[in-house]
Amino acid sequence: MDGWRRGFESEYVSAHRMSSRTRVPDPSARFTSRMTTQPFGAQPMSPPQHPDDRDPLAWVAPLVASVVLLFLGPTALFLGGLSIMATDSCGSDCSSALTTQLSVIYGTIGIGGILTVAAYVVAWALPWKRRWTVVRACVAAASLLPPLLVVFLVFTLPAP
Repeated sequence: MDGWRRGFESEYVSAHRMSSRTRVPDPSARFTSRMTTQPFGAQPMSPPQHPDDRDPLAWVAPLVASVVLLFLGPTALFLGGLSIMATDSCGSDCSSALTTQLSVIYGTIGIGGILTVAAYVVAWALPWKRRWTVVRACVAAASLLPPLLVVFLVFTLPAP
């Protein structure tokens, strides 16, 4: 027996001799008496907070995108269509910066229109669960980017 245990047992014996009513803990249970023995796996699982987990505000982001696109989409098409009139004064010898920006505008109207419609449909079609809230908001915002880009490019056309 090592010295520590021998010393502890001698204290136990002397304390027991002093008073038989005094309760001294068992030396073998010295380090395990305050430990919990129930493992984490034995505890019952808590029920989910929201069993349905539906997002009650899932319609907000697509609706805001719908309202903004209702005004922004025709505006972008109208201004993009009129932007070709910027070349009326210069005829066939316009600056390359102007013709390049007009090409970007028409490319954005064509390809961006398809991307806008696709993102708009995805924003409404995503599941109305809480885990899709951020994705839905990002897709709804992305559906606004091509028309915004067209309007920006029209208003920043270089001089002919």
